[in-house]
Amino acid sequence: MLEVLNDFLSGKVLIVLIVGLGSYFTLRSRFVQFRHFAHMFSVFKDSIRSSGGQLSSFQALMLSLAGRVGAGNIAGVGIAVTLGGPGAVFWMWVTALVGMSSSFFECTLAQVYKRSDGDGLYRGGPAYYIQHGLKLRWMAMVFAVLLLVTYGFAFNGLQSFTVTHSLENAFNIPVQYSGIALAVLLGLVFIGGIKRIASVSDLLVPVKTLAYIAVTVYVIISQIELVPGMLATIVKSAFGLEPAFAGLLGSAIVMGVKRGVFANEAGLGSAPNVAAVASVKHPAAQGVVQAFSVFLDTFVICTCTALLILLSGFYTPGFEGDGIVLTQNSLAAVVGDWGRTFISVALSLFVFTCILYNYYLGENALQFLVGRSKVALLAYRGLVLALICWGSMQNLGTVFAFADITMTCLAFVNLTALAMLIKVGLRVMKDYDEQRKAGIHQPVFDGSKFADLDLDRASWPTAKPAVDAQPQGAPELLSTQR
Repeated sequence: MLEVLNDFLSGKVLIVLIVGLGSYFTLRSRFVQFRHFAHMFSVFKDSIRSSGGQLSSFQALMLSLAGRVGAGNIAGVGIAVTLGGPGAVFWMWVTALVGMSSSFFECTLAQVYKRSDGDGLYRGGPAYYIQHGLKLRWMAMVFAVLLLVTYGFAFNGLQSFTVTHSLENAFNIPVQYSGIALAVLLGLVFIGGIKRIASVSDLLVPVKTLAYIAVTVYVIISQIELVPGMLATIVKSAFGLEPAFAGLLGSAIVMGVKRGVFANEAGLGSAPNVAAVASVKHPAAQGVVQAFSVFLDTFVICTCTALLILLSGFYTPGFEGDGIVLTQNSLAAVVGDWGRTFISVALSLFVFTCILYNYYLGENALQFLVGRSKVALLAYRGLVLALICWGSMQNLGTVFAFADITMTCLAFVNLTALAMLIKVGLRVMKDYDEQRKAGIHQPVFDGSKFADLDLDRASWPTAKPAVDAQPQGAPELLSTQR
């Protein structure tokens, strides 16, 4: 029953949601991801600057990449190629391309409706823009519960399984031992809160990403003469035009979209939770930065993994095995046995930072649901660490299926909310575009121009009290609004 439900939701519903609504957002925004593509690099450079004690846009980006650049970039791509053939990579690209517009709007709205948490930091995300933008408290609660279940629990179990079995394959370390060690290290970071999580991500994300890209690029350059032909094979296979993979057309589309969404998370409603914590001058600037992170995740890192696998000579149509083993053996076929060790170490770093990201998403959802309860927070931390140990010893198929189902439900709620709030997102984008056209390098958000919106004046000092800002009968979430 779990497999049937998963096939329907993630094999049909998810494709329509991600590609369909992503295309809609792209058209309504006049192809925002293309218009602002060159601008993304300058915004990324500006985001590195300090924010006076608050989390900077760069730190939010690193935290976001901590989640996006995870097991999906190694194991997920391997699974996509195994089950869907080279054509799955093309559909991962398509998913990311339209997903960049979805990510722009969800992260922009997260900034618009963010709230000060009373400790000098911010909280936000889809639950907040659903509550304060749509006035639908019940829908916000549904999203928060799904976020807690999907990231706080399901994805953490999946990430734990991935890294412990990789270490077992490379070093013969029993999964129960590596699972316990992983839980202990993570627990030490959890107790430091979002600032410690962001600090660890600042250190590990650039290191793990650049090291992984460097090794995979070395493999690609060493066989550069084969790259044009392989890229042609990817495109042909995506449309069933390559004879060796003609029978995988349906699987290529399904696996490309599923694993693409799992890797870059555009439209799921996860990235907005960390995008909201940044201190920025204009909400759309953070939307641009987060759209850039989708590009980095899929078009750079996932493509590196795909070409590594397809150029190695190890992969053949009909390969049977999991994505981790495929990637490990593919690198080992080119550079020698140390390639397996490198993939295991890289995957361990990817998963470690990814779980930190997942943990924060669950914590953010928990605070939205129950407020700032220390008891609830301690219970959540303990349960997450227990599930990390449990997940390290579970069957991959079961964990993946459960994660796919909850991920699809999460995407459905978030994308529905985005479609309902698209006019607000377009207004904010228009304000940003007009300031840039006027020659302003770093546009500034004037909340007084959006007095009809329920903005938090502690987050946007220029905001005026919104008319009917608080839905009748709904409790206020933060003390700064009382």
